[in-house]
Amino acid sequence: QVRLVESGGALVQPGASLRLTCECSGFTFKRAAMRWYRQVPGKEREWVAVINNDGNIINYSDAVKDRFIISRDDSKSMAYLQMNSLKVEDTAVYYCNALMPLYDPGRPQYWGQGVQVTVSS
Repeated sequence: QVRLVESGGALVQPGASLRLTCECSGFTFKRAAMRWYRQVPGKEREWVAVINNDGNIINYSDAVKDRFIISRDDSKSMAYLQMNSLKVEDTAVYYCNALMPLYDPGRPQYWGQGVQVTVSS
């Protein structure tokens, strides 16, 4: 059974830092590109960051570039999102996503249940 479990969400003040963790099981983690998305009620889910399966290709949305850092630990089947200099507009539910290789039939992707991050003074 595939599971992605996010943790680390909290209520913090602007300027604070948080680290989100995505613990994965039920699939071959080292084969998956890992992505973080976020969603605010009433809006579409927004892509935040991606790290490829080798960990050598990383990209961020313009909204978080230079503030967030995505990483992975294949030995633990875990992905991380270090969020620095948090802003009120970073408030959202954050989701972890695992995207399997293009050549896998149907190219499966898996989602976590989401974790709330609230940035407020």
